[in-house]
Order: sequence, then structure tokens, then C-alpha cells
Amino acid sequence: MNRITERFARLKKDGQKGFIVYIGAGDPNLEATRELALAFDQAGVDVLELGVPFSDPLADGLVNQLAAQRGLESGTTPVKVMETVAAIRKKSQIPIVFYIYFNLMHRHGLEKFINDAAKAGVDGFLTLDLPPEESDNYEALMAKAGLAVIYLVAPTTPDERIELIVKRGTGFIYYVSREGVTGMQQKVADTIGEMTAKIRAHTDLPIAVGFGISNPEQARTVAASAEAIVVGSAIVNQIAQHGKSSDLVPKVIEFTSSLIKATKR
Repeated sequence: MNRITERFARLKKDGQKGFIVYIGAGDPNLEATRELALAFDQAGVDVLELGVPFSDPLADGLVNQLAAQRGLESGTTPVKVMETVAAIRKKSQIPIVFYIYFNLMHRHGLEKFINDAAKAGVDGFLTLDLPPEESDNYEALMAKAGLAVIYLVAPTTPDERIELIVKRGTGFIYYVSREGVTGMQQKVADTIGEMTAKIRAHTDLPIAVGFGISNPEQARTVAASAEAIVVGSAIVNQIAQHGKSSDLVPKVIEFTSSLIKATKR
């Protein structure tokens, strides 16, 4: 069974909420990414999203754009990210998702990229700029490789399109709780409960809510309406602050643990 599906099945059985972390791969370098992944697993993170650095990350706010830039500057390529996943797999079975822009896969060769990622130990892709309407070949190749196809639903997605998107997704549905790009927010959106109910009307897949969660109180609030929460920019910001420090990993884990605790109470 796919590790993502397996993890959500276990969470449901245990009556627990999932905690998903997003970080930019190669920020500040790929060895730090490997060490952080292993530490996240130990700390209780359920799924790790690795942003594969891209020069034009349109869906990302400033914090994650800068992380992508640092990743590119450290020499990170999609192939090197796969090698890092293979290194993580020697010690950890944490479910791993590639957060990626389609151009990177297209340039590598779509089928080869998917198969190479599966071989390395990746469990699913969240492809930011590939709509389901154009995804037939991609979905077929992903299914053949045993990888989850994770789609985004936004607050502005019309009901009939929600139905189309969620019927084609696997693993989990990522509900983007705000319009616009990624980034930390002062408060969470007040439409999360209403929107997750709309999504649930069309699917049994777990719903993960992200974009903007940056403190334990927000984590607790959002977890009440979803099967999982996603925290990205707030953790990436910690990496930016402590990236040059020898205690990068403990500092990031200390911050992340407070959010995990709030989510899983």
C-alpha cells in the first residue's frame, strides 16, 4: 500500500489528526534536508512535502520563493532531490510528497521522472500547475507507478469543479484555505468548515488544509475541520533564520513540535 494511504488509515484508526510539513528541498543544502526529514519523522510528522526548487514558483509567496532560490543556489536539482529521498529511505519510511511544477517533470521526461521518483521512495506528487483536465496521461503513469495524485481545491473553486477534482485525486485532497500564494497569516480563514464539508460531499479521501497556519492556536483551530493540517512557510521561515547555525535541526524541531502537539491533542 502507498505510504500516504497507509498513514491516513492509521491516523483514522487511532482517531488522530495528521500533521504535514512543507520545506524547500536543498534549503540550505540537501544534507540539511535529509537530517530534517529524519528529525521530522522522529518528532511525529505524518507526511513530508518537499518543494523541488524551480526558478519561477508562481504559487509561492516570498518565504517559499526565497527557499527555492536558496535551494537552486545550493546546487539542488530534481535528480539530487531524488537521491536525497533514497538516502532518507535508508532510515525512515515517512511518507514523502514532491511539491513540484510540471516543467521540471516535462524536461526530465514525464514517465522517466515518475518512475525514477517512485524508485527513490517518493509516495506522491502535488503538481502545482497541472489541472486535472490536462492530466490523463500523468494520472495513468502515476497510478502505474503506485504514486498518489494530490490535487488542490481553493476557496474560489466552484462546486461542480470540486466534484471533478476530488474524484480524480488519490492520497489526500489539499484544501488551500486562502486565495493567493503561500505565506504566514495573522488569522485563519473563517470558511474552512464550510468548504471542507463541501469537499466531503464528493469524496472519502482525507482533507488536508494548508496556506497560512503559523502558530499552535491556528493549528488547533484548523485541525477541528480537517483530517490533517499543512504547515509550510512558518517552518521554512525557521530554516531561513537558523540555516547557517549548527543547531538548525533542533531549532526547527522545537518550533514544529509545538504545532504537532496542538494538532494532535
